[in-house]
Amino acid sequence: MRPTGRRPRRRWRGRALLAVLLVAVVVGGFLGIRGVVTNFGPPSCQVTALGRSETFTPEQTANAATISGVAVRRGLPPRAATIAVATAIQESKLRNITFGDRDSLGLFQQRPSQGWGTVAQVTDPVHASGKFYDALLKVKGYETMPITKVAQEVQRSAFPEAYADHEQEGRLLASSLTGHSPGGLGCRLAEPAGPGRPATVLKELKAELGMTGQASGRTVTLQERSAERAWAAGAWAVANAEHHSTVTVTVGDRTWSRSRDKSAWGWQRARTPVPATSVVVRLA
Repeated sequence: MRPTGRRPRRRWRGRALLAVLLVAVVVGGFLGIRGVVTNFGPPSCQVTALGRSETFTPEQTANAATISGVAVRRGLPPRAATIAVATAIQESKLRNITFGDRDSLGLFQQRPSQGWGTVAQVTDPVHASGKFYDALLKVKGYETMPITKVAQEVQRSAFPEAYADHEQEGRLLASSLTGHSPGGLGCRLAEPAGPGRPATVLKELKAELGMTGQASGRTVTLQERSAERAWAAGAWAVANAEHHSTVTVTVGDRTWSRSRDKSAWGWQRARTPVPATSVVVRLA
């Protein structure tokens, strides 16, 4: 006769082992899925301002930063940047495209045949933004006019009402990129593909925002005359982080750190704060 009690004990141990394995599989699967989402999700930028959040691609965000930066350089009000960004969303979805209706090209779908510039000029975001503002400033009272009327005066679109659909998105981007909503823009990005070039960052900062800084190694530092301008430069640096191989951006006591995690959509307390009017951009 077999001893009693052995088989039930083995069966209990087997069930316990099976339960442990099932828990391990479930937890491992959860962490695996979470890892895939965190580490392999598409690069994206999120802007949060005025009680709302919107998500854009790094390409769209960088183009919006150029449009807003030119407004900052020219000393234009945020309303001008809002109108310009909303117009570009409607015209090109904030992409510098090389096709369009007839000879329309670029962010604003400007036509060389209508005097906006050469093909090379209208597909240069800085030039295209400048030409848009040139036309905008000729519209008397644009600061208080409905965006549909203003954009129509500038663009002469067949569908002027469509611009209003993107006014809120334009306001969110313009508010953050002109420094009026500090820390409102963050980008979730993969690891840098290669080392950044401080000279390129300084050149583009000068061309787009009219700001100058200094480079030391792979760090670019700016000293601005106001915290608002510093935040405009900081937001610009984050918006362009993908192609500049930017690793961190610090403005005052806040830091954005490059990451594939969603935490990169926000700014954290800086471990090494700088003055409120200073910006420190560190490249890979």
